[in-house]
Amino acid sequence: MISEKKFQKEIDGIIANAIREDVGNGDHSSLACIPEDATGTAKLLVKDEGIIAGVDFARQVFDYVDNGLEVDVKIQDGETVSYGDIAFFVSGSSQSILKAERLVLNAMQRMSAIATKTNKFVQLLEGTGTKILDTRKTTPGIRALEKWAVKIGGGENHRFALYDMIMLKDNHIDFCGGITKAIQTTRNYLETNSLDLKIIVEARNLEEIAEILENEGVYRVLIDNFNYEDTRKAVAMIGDTCLTESSGGINLETVRKYADCGVDYISSGALTHSVYNMDLSLKAV
Repeated sequence: MISEKKFQKEIDGIIANAIREDVGNGDHSSLACIPEDATGTAKLLVKDEGIIAGVDFARQVFDYVDNGLEVDVKIQDGETVSYGDIAFFVSGSSQSILKAERLVLNAMQRMSAIATKTNKFVQLLEGTGTKILDTRKTTPGIRALEKWAVKIGGGENHRFALYDMIMLKDNHIDFCGGITKAIQTTRNYLETNSLDLKIIVEARNLEEIAEILENEGVYRVLIDNFNYEDTRKAVAMIGDTCLTESSGGINLETVRKYADCGVDYISSGALTHSVYNMDLSLKAV
């Protein structure tokens, strides 16, 4: 995974670009009717239920827009919320609060939805030893926010992007000319370029599982679109040779059954690509 420093750089970039996109040469609605020296207070009102996420991000947005704004947090990231809860108050320049409002709400609504859905998976996996992972099926430009929300919800991050882990999927294997050739070529590439990256290899059937196991250097096998019976067989074949991960359309109804097959990880793109935003509002006090 990427370092905390690099992750923070991603967050900084998201904030800067979002404000550029939304504000442009000025928030003329506020500039037109709110005096420059006007001050006020607003509250982040929850009108839904689930896991709140994005409070710390909101704090960073307010600081970016105006470091004179003061945020009084009442509910921390990762806590359960219900209708009528107030996550925080923000006080200071009225113009600044309004300038930051939409970015704060857009981010927190989506992050909270992702954290809430992730937490449902986490609860279903309790007692199994299996961990839920996100994927790269994220919204372009705000991946860092969505993966942050997964962590807040109790899940774990898969690779962040193409550069921090090797993942040999079906197309890589087919374009390269087979599983063994893909693994061996990848290991040579890593050695030649002095790269220390873990290798995950996708298997489409039990025959491919067997071939993967004939090669060294594989960190995790991706057991993709297997049924329960074959997943159990694959886990037994792999044993302690490397870690295991199930994927492929796994949802809240099936996740526990796959975990009971003994896999170490389950990855689900639905954590980030299929959520309904939490209803939140920023209201003047």
